[in-house]
Amino acid sequence: MSDVERTVRRPRKRNSRTGRLLLVAGLCVLAVLGVLAVLLVPRLLSGGPERAETLTVPEGMRAKQIYAAADKALHVAEGTTAKAAGTSRLKLPAEAKGNPEGYLFPATYPIRSDTTPASLLSYMVDTAHDRLAADGIASYRTVVIASIVQAEADRPDDMGKVARVIDNRLAKKMPLQMDSTINYALGRSTLNTTHSDTKTDSPYNTYKQQGLPPTPIDSPGADALKAAGSPPAGDWLYFVTVKPGDTRFTADYEEHLRNVREFNAQQQSGSGEQEG
Repeated sequence: MSDVERTVRRPRKRNSRTGRLLLVAGLCVLAVLGVLAVLLVPRLLSGGPERAETLTVPEGMRAKQIYAAADKALHVAEGTTAKAAGTSRLKLPAEAKGNPEGYLFPATYPIRSDTTPASLLSYMVDTAHDRLAADGIASYRTVVIASIVQAEADRPDDMGKVARVIDNRLAKKMPLQMDSTINYALGRSTLNTTHSDTKTDSPYNTYKQQGLPPTPIDSPGADALKAAGSPPAGDWLYFVTVKPGDTRFTADYEEHLRNVREFNAQQQSGSGEQEG
């Protein structure tokens, strides 16, 4: 047997430092797998990934309605968000006197585990300011008009003309006589305004009170804000939506009365919309 054949190669001893590093790496892998198991197993058992909650504020929603919806979305006691609205330092114009009506911008807002009534309201108001700034609107008066336009217009294409009617009536010192403001005063939404309703003692009764109501009456959307900020030229003083999609604008009172009679006939037959 040759010397080569008689030579037995003994395995080298593994470096002790290398062994410790491999052990630590293995433990790290096990730790990561453990964390992933804790995070993923509950989701798998629940049928899928956890979804974030949201709150959608539609155009024309009033502050009281938004407060109630926020309470439910945040799972807090009824009245909690309304209380926060009265105590939070929201970024509002001085004319608002702390009332965020009209500045709770209609949009879909995320609800996270750390969302509070105050932070949600602040987010809505900040969103409104961003929207107003983008459209070049700085006037509280414009937001008030936009809120009426939002409530009165049958469709976005009519919003500019409704805004012009409001401006024209204000310029002539005519009472606005908007049913939507009476509805706000009475806390309701209806197409039928009675003679008794027009006698309601409220600063929001624009049949009795001259000028605009003291605050917005809802949360106007982008179309209503643009219409109020830049209404088209026109001499219209009256309008009535005889039926959905058929709003008639005029500067002639006799013509308006004829349109109102047609509106009333539509109401008696079970259809129709609002007048202004």
